[in-house]
Amino acid sequence: MSATNAPFGLRPAYHPSGLDRATALADGIVSAYNANILKGQPVKMATTGVIQAAAAGDAFLGAFSGVEWTDTTGRRRVSNYWPANTAYQTGSCIAYYYDDPNIVYEIQGDGSMTQNMIGAESDLSNTTDGSTTTGLSQCTISTSVVAAGSSAQMRIINLAPYPGNAWGDSYTIVRATVAEHQYAQIASGGGTPVAI
Repeated sequence: MSATNAPFGLRPAYHPSGLDRATALADGIVSAYNANILKGQPVKMATTGVIQAAAAGDAFLGAFSGVEWTDTTGRRRVSNYWPANTAYQTGSCIAYYYDDPNIVYEIQGDGSMTQNMIGAESDLSNTTDGSTTTGLSQCTISTSVVAAGSSAQMRIINLAPYPGNAWGDSYTIVRATVAEHQYAQIASGGGTPVAI
């Protein structure tokens, strides 16, 4: 399984409470937003109170889960991804995304990962890759972990327990949490939250 490069984005594996519910945000994406947002792609909150795609290195909320809207012809649409440049009727869009910082995600590495990476942090890679046919993200986690004492987007906590997935495989699938969560960012050198 993890000898094949077949990324699937950020996939919620579990939450310590047993509940890993997506948040629903009314008018959660700007009408005609100019980029695809695929299921499993990392998203962040813009200063305007809507979600948008997050890039490698960004503090972010979690993973995109889907969207529904009424298009300009009056037809109700439901999709697991946001198609770029789609316009909708005012007030009709509901975006779904995971934003709980305690959710544990599964994600494929962009190369081989080893057991000594447990507890280390790494940024996401290929954040905008994916398929508009399936609507699924192909985001990966970088195999280049940051130095001890530094921070990155994700914290590796374990190996995903699948047959054929092992430490050192060509494209290891790991479990990880959001280390640079947008709502929990702490400024370096103090305990003051960073402005969003």
